[in-house]
Amino acid sequence: MILVTGASGNLGSALVDQLRAAEVPFRAAYHSPEKTEKAAAEGIDAVTVEMSDPASLQPALAGVSKVFLLGATSPGQTGNESNVVEAAVSAGVSHVVKQSLWRADEELTPIARLHRPIERMLETSPLSWTFLRANFYLQAFSGNWAGTIRSGNFFASPLIRGPIAFVDAEDIARVAFRVLTEDGHAGKAYALTGPEALTYDEAAAVLSEVLGRPIAYRGMSNEQALSALAKAGMSSFHAKALVEVCNTYLDGGAETVTSAVEDVTGQRPRSFREFATAHRHCFEQAQGN
Repeated sequence: MILVTGASGNLGSALVDQLRAAEVPFRAAYHSPEKTEKAAAEGIDAVTVEMSDPASLQPALAGVSKVFLLGATSPGQTGNESNVVEAAVSAGVSHVVKQSLWRADEELTPIARLHRPIERMLETSPLSWTFLRANFYLQAFSGNWAGTIRSGNFFASPLIRGPIAFVDAEDIARVAFRVLTEDGHAGKAYALTGPEALTYDEAAAVLSEVLGRPIAYRGMSNEQALSALAKAGMSSFHAKALVEVCNTYLDGGAETVTSAVEDVTGQRPRSFREFATAHRHCFEQAQGN
């Protein structure tokens, strides 16, 4: 039995879909009771888990041999995930697949510094482990930025000039599926990327070609970004963390393309053009615009 935490997000839901399609026994853990009820109504073995409450973890881990560990980014993430690791040890779990971050071992950013302590904890635990250190997600385009692409033909972020080897959450999920259902991945840290590195300006050019209208990238100063993110409702913690990530990779550091996705899954990861084409509906303007 596999426990999938973070089952409602882009990555977790894609992994749930793949496990379900393959009829692999799994249990999906949700933070929201409403999402748990919805999943259960669809025939999924679903449970509500509050990672900050160790008492909620033991029932979720009953009969579980492997855990996909995906905690929400927050000031309490390290503590929450450490609760899961401790509970997994107590429950007799054998393997934890930790969803981590690009170059987490270098602790370059505030978010990386949330992930690396859990990696170290797993490295010194009796559990076997695998780390999935994913680069920037393509889902930022179809999620956070889709609205301004539709309505204003642009997307904006704290300025990054360097190229980024974006990766699709569905490709990460395919890697997670293989790691959770096959042998040979214990003790491995996979750096996950797409097949190419693009600057945001180059990504805008691809979107322009796919959508048939000019799309622009607007790189914001730190002050502009913090103001815009606050107006959009993002917490101060998340906004400051995002700005620092972008500052870290301002002129490079996220451009390395790896073969890890294809090595593990046997399939080439999705390119940005393929992603944009598949998600074209997210960017289409209302008729008459």
